Amino acid sequence: MLTPVFAIATMLLAVATLMPTIRSGAWWIRGFDFPRLQLLLLSIAVLLAQLVLHPIDDPWTTAIVAVNAGCVLWQAWWILPYTRLRRPEVADAPDGAQPRLRLMASNVLMHNRDTAPLLALVREHRPDVLIAVETDRHWGRALDGLDDLLPHALRCPLDNLYGMHLYSRLPLHDAQVRYLVEDDIPSMHATLALDGGRRVVLHALHPRPPSPTEADGSEPRDAELVLVGRAAREAAHPVIVAGDLNDVAWSRTTRLFRRISGLLDPRIGRGMYNTFHARLPGLRWPLDHLFHSRDFTLVCMRRLPAIGSDHFPILVELALAPGRNQDDAGLSPDARARDDARAAVDEVDADVDAAPR
Repeated sequence: MLTPVFAIATMLLAVATLMPTIRSGAWWIRGFDFPRLQLLLLSIAVLLAQLVLHPIDDPWTTAIVAVNAGCVLWQAWWILPYTRLRRPEVADAPDGAQPRLRLMASNVLMHNRDTAPLLALVREHRPDVLIAVETDRHWGRALDGLDDLLPHALRCPLDNLYGMHLYSRLPLHDAQVRYLVEDDIPSMHATLALDGGRRVVLHALHPRPPSPTEADGSEPRDAELVLVGRAAREAAHPVIVAGDLNDVAWSRTTRLFRRISGLLDPRIGRGMYNTFHARLPGLRWPLDHLFHSRDFTLVCMRRLPAIGSDHFPILVELALAPGRNQDDAGLSPDARARDDARAAVDEVDADVDAAPR
């Protein structure tokens, strides 16, 4: 009696599990990259229910169990690095390591008019750098009130959900707003002068996501990440890339970005730090990211309390400590990655020289 129920449930889970393997940028395919944790938990629940409620006494039932077990293992393979079962990719900062850089990133949700919670968090945690996205003029006026803490700023207020503001305690050099792939999607690029004189390259991003209300496909987002990844690898100084990338940490696109850039992910071996959706506890995944070059070690990383947005802010503190990370940390580029990166840029006819170098 229960065999058809388990068969249908397993078939749906298998389809959802296999969809991201299709090499397409279509939003309805790329969307299955996001809920891997939720699909893993559903597969485990169905598998356990079948083992408890239904005898495994014929080839048909055995096949259903095997397929479901395969779904569990496949989803677990993708998200296991973002648990404490893996060795951290980024070393803990040694005691007293200097200089340090504390960065806060927040998607404020443009239609959220209550600016007070974010301002309070900034004053509480006193970051050296604040990246705020989905900011319009209303948010810009509020954030400008932080000039006693963060006197240096780069502003790009927009009413299309892609405005961006960058505030810094540290001087900003060569600060630029660029439109790397799409004419209405900005990114920010600057060199920070740390205490003591060291320079750090910062790229702040918020590409358009693949979704039925935003973009039919992921191609523009993927191309922007490739362009910035190439710029990061060629940088003469330590590099940080941060912001709402509208992609999950374990997706094929983000892994391609990590291969092309050579940057490390401090979440690996520590946790997912799910920042979206702040109002839906059962549907959360990591959309707000910070990647950095091997020069940095991790002091701390925290998801901060809700501010009325659909995203939680995230706070990361790094210390410059070259040579502390493992030689094999991160993902290395290979011929397949280079081909995929070239295809991503060619797909949208992006300007290969658009990202600052």
